[in-house]
Amino acid sequence: MLIDAHPRNAWLLRMVRRRLREEFPKLQVEVNEEKSRTVDLDRAESFGLLGVDFRRLRSIGRQVWRAHYTPKLKKRTGLLRKLKEVFRRYQWQPVDGVMQLIDRVLRGWANYFAVGHSSECLSFIKDWGEKKIRRHMGRSRDRRGFGWKTWSRHWLYDEQKLFNGYRVRRTTTLKASPA
Repeated sequence: MLIDAHPRNAWLLRMVRRRLREEFPKLQVEVNEEKSRTVDLDRAESFGLLGVDFRRLRSIGRQVWRAHYTPKLKKRTGLLRKLKEVFRRYQWQPVDGVMQLIDRVLRGWANYFAVGHSSECLSFIKDWGEKKIRRHMGRSRDRRGFGWKTWSRHWLYDEQKLFNGYRVRRTTTLKASPA
């Protein structure tokens, strides 16, 4: 739970802690005290939860502090490793089969992490995947390079149906009312 760090909201932090201590036993949820901690985003601390890294940054336009959350680098690296393994394992297979395999992986990963401020990460994944597909097609035809002129983006995404849903979903932030 994110709470404004202004001193006038210190009571809210105490109330949230107390309320959570009351409600968790009813839900049969145990708090792991070793992993649980209070993070002060004012001091540039960050925390990770479910593969997402949360921190506080100043916005570019209005210079307002805001919560910033992106996929953890470890998760992105894990995805790239998984895709590399697919390309390595199916190196001599037809491109259609390889595209179906990576399509499922990319679709799942992008749908999970397409929240917050992950557009830069998603753009990186999209470009990386496209280059790998192009390299795979070039190798299957004994060609060098990535085939930018040979295989257009239109051909890849519209005709071959390579996954292209890398849009970040914007959600409205729900504000909690005092307990």
